[in-house]
Amino acid sequence: KKHESTVACGLFCRIHRPLLAPICLGPRTLDGEKHNHQETNDRLAHLVEHTWLGMHCPGKKLLVLLLLLSIPVAVDSSDSLQQSCSSEDKTLCNSMSEGSSDPPQGLNGMDLVIDGWFHERGELWPGQAMSLKVNKVLDHHRSLYQDVLVFESANHGNVLVLDGVIQVTERDEHAYQEMIAHLPLYAHPDPKKVLVIGGGDGGVLREIGKHPGVEEIVICELDADVIEVSKKYLPSLAKGYDDPRVTIHIMNGAKFMQENTNSFDVIITDSSDPIGPASVLFETPFYNAMFSCLREGGIVCTQGECMWLHVDLIQPLIKSISQTYTDVCYAYTSIPTYPSGQIGFIIATKDRGGCDKPARKPSPEVQKGLQYYTPEMHEASFVLPAFARRAIFGEQVE
Repeated sequence: KKHESTVACGLFCRIHRPLLAPICLGPRTLDGEKHNHQETNDRLAHLVEHTWLGMHCPGKKLLVLLLLLSIPVAVDSSDSLQQSCSSEDKTLCNSMSEGSSDPPQGLNGMDLVIDGWFHERGELWPGQAMSLKVNKVLDHHRSLYQDVLVFESANHGNVLVLDGVIQVTERDEHAYQEMIAHLPLYAHPDPKKVLVIGGGDGGVLREIGKHPGVEEIVICELDADVIEVSKKYLPSLAKGYDDPRVTIHIMNGAKFMQENTNSFDVIITDSSDPIGPASVLFETPFYNAMFSCLREGGIVCTQGECMWLHVDLIQPLIKSISQTYTDVCYAYTSIPTYPSGQIGFIIATKDRGGCDKPARKPSPEVQKGLQYYTPEMHEASFVLPAFARRAIFGEQVE
């Protein structure tokens, strides 16, 4: 009996030792003090072993097992995390165990799927929501930085959602990807080196690849999980990674730019909304870093939020960076699945004029493959409604 108990206990502790920890939230135990989880796990497992061996009643042993399995646990060891993962969860576990010992907490994208519909509600667009019918959830997990959800929709193809916000739908993505890439690229007479900050889905890379004169394309994406799910579920965008000119850096874009000054002709920042890890991309220091990274005559183009909702964010940012850049302007595109059906671009230059007229045009072959961008659309995108001109640039519109 003792041998059987020892074997049973050994197997139990070997399997569950990584999960044995005091009831806690994050790294804090009930007494409010921080502890080393590995030490706590070892001590608790040791205690369980001796308690198990001291029990002679099978019913009590079963009760202990059920109690232990029901305890909420905190895990901060990458080894423990790996041991507790099934083979199907290996990718998720790898991403969670790198970098931070405490997996991030926050919004759960699945909470936004109600009665078969995904409902996008955000603090940046209060009082309104976007809903898409869900056929099937393809992937849901939390990366090191954010909640990642991919689902197959009824009418918009596959949809990528980060922290509850729609990033891409296969149906209308071209309206965004083509404009954020081609506005700066066709405004530049001869771009050779292009840097992309964010844009892990690969759509911007795909569009840059349509410029044969570009010799080098570098992307800095902070969240590797975005790249992986895009390659799996958004292949029409992620094919941008197949271009041999592309170099991938999984790192902070600002740090990369600080290490590569005066290096790029065009910088495109394809960021999510200014909440969480992307918030720094909407601040003046980040634009200063881009300016230093640009070559003379260079252009930056960044996701610029929505003129219907965010002029209070757009106006002060444009006013601030206008002190550094030679020319700063605002353009926009229409895209049904973004808030208010519209999103803008902040386009700024270094030692050159504005970008409201293209310096080059797509070849007939390239133009046939484009679904949104044309030279005429290029110029039209800079024509703002009267309210936006007043609110963003302070212009007097008669």
